[in-house]
Amino acid sequence: MASEVTIFVCTTCKREGEPEDGPRAGAALAEAVMIQASGHRVQMVKCLSNCSRGPTAAIVSADGWTYIFGKLALEHTPEALHIGADLLSTSDDGIMPWKPRPEVLKRSIIARIPPFNFTPQEKPQ
Repeated sequence: MASEVTIFVCTTCKREGEPEDGPRAGAALAEAVMIQASGHRVQMVKCLSNCSRGPTAAIVSADGWTYIFGKLALEHTPEALHIGADLLSTSDDGIMPWKPRPEVLKRSIIARIPPFNFTPQEKPQ
């Protein structure tokens, strides 16, 4: 199930304690992710509403799950986001596999959101 995947990076995110009028860590991360081209679309966004846990990025699949990551560091994260996008885009079930996922994406996960057309496999009790 190869699926189109987009990496969204918040450009307005700042790290806790950074001054309001200083350069934004999210903007630096977004720029680094854009430079690390991998064939996936990268989209800068003004806010992903995860301000207390920024910098934030999301990996969104057209046919699969969406993943939100927070407290991202500039080092290693751009490459990790592209690896995560690769894993999600080639997943058979629309879920990013855990074991091959870069460590930074295991530690920084905020949420996993089901696709719009999600049908639960089990019934609630």
